[in-house]
Amino acid sequence: MAKNRQISQFESEDQERDFWATHDSTQYVDWSQARRLTLGNLKPSTKTIALRLPASLLEELKLLAHKRDVPYQSLLNIFLAERVAQELKSQSSGGASRG
Repeated sequence: MAKNRQISQFESEDQERDFWATHDSTQYVDWSQARRLTLGNLKPSTKTIALRLPASLLEELKLLAHKRDVPYQSLLNIFLAERVAQELKSQSSGGASRG
């Protein structure tokens, strides 16, 4: 196996991000020596947004959340994540969604 190239020092995260977006990591890292690592205590970063919903839709969401005994914001997050995953799967399989 060929020797891996030396990784340069980066002045910023943006510079490093740009580098890895345009370079093949297999020329710099021997992935056969990699070990799987689970960081179980990490929480995904979140961002607060303002979202305007029709009052009736919000009330229906709150009713569904109450039946499931979860906060309505959590239920909305689950619904959005499921739909985004569905759309991405549809796009990657070549299907055109008109949802």
